[in-house]
Amino acid sequence: MSEAVPFRAGYLAIVGCPNVGKSTLMNRLVGAKLSITSSKAQTTRHRIHGILTTDTCQYVFVDTPGFQTEHRTALNRAMNRTVTAALADVDVILFVIDARRWRDADRAVLARLPADKPVVLVINKIDRLADKKALLPLIAMLAKEYAFAEIVPVSAEKGIHLDELLRAVGRHLPAGPAIFAPDELTDRSERFLAAELLREKLFRNLGDELPYGLTVEIEKYEEEGGLRRIHAAVIVDKEAHKAIVIGKGGERLKRIASAARHDMEKLFGGKVWLETWVKVKSGWADDERALKSLGYE
Repeated sequence: MSEAVPFRAGYLAIVGCPNVGKSTLMNRLVGAKLSITSSKAQTTRHRIHGILTTDTCQYVFVDTPGFQTEHRTALNRAMNRTVTAALADVDVILFVIDARRWRDADRAVLARLPADKPVVLVINKIDRLADKKALLPLIAMLAKEYAFAEIVPVSAEKGIHLDELLRAVGRHLPAGPAIFAPDELTDRSERFLAAELLREKLFRNLGDELPYGLTVEIEKYEEEGGLRRIHAAVIVDKEAHKAIVIGKGGERLKRIASAARHDMEKLFGGKVWLETWVKVKSGWADDERALKSLGYE
């Protein structure tokens, strides 16, 4: 009679440069939109846990901001602290890169990873490779760069090889009981998730520069039966940005809020009444006290 396979549970940090698909990967693995995504760097600013429980494993994925090397504001320092703290607290590290390129920035992130944790290299976006034959030489080259515990090519967007990735990382989780209840998806509150979903729509609908100077603060969150009433302030750095966010006749902010409300209702499973407005807080992104009041670690 064979021995029963032990249940395994643990924390897995998802790290890498900005825009390699870390948040998309976590959302796809968990099966819910917990971490926001956009084409802009700095989209993910907080540590977010996404929980997946199977018959044999509980994976607690920790989505982290991309390592910030170009900007030196207090916000960037806070994001880098978040990544460093996540790396210290996990059992396995998923190091995500873009299959189409291996850059000095990727090598710099790799150099920051702790040597005492198993690192699984996730080569993402393989569906976008113009020449699929380039994948094998890339794997061979990267295997010489670092002693990776596993190397798994995937497409988070298309859902390719994600079962293989789960099997690979599961082998490195410690044996033990589940950390969270089987039906939990995240340790974050609905209030936090509402702010993130609104911030995503702002990032997706505004220009390249403005998103880095804005954040969202939920000033009131109330539940009345199946209805959630959410009052959200969009915080911008400059007075001139306020008009840009609002748009002509308020149309841009209405469109952004409507899209955010739709995502909230889908995630929360109920009706949402969302009221939004814009506030100016000059220098908030470089003010440690302001960052703490806005929930940055």
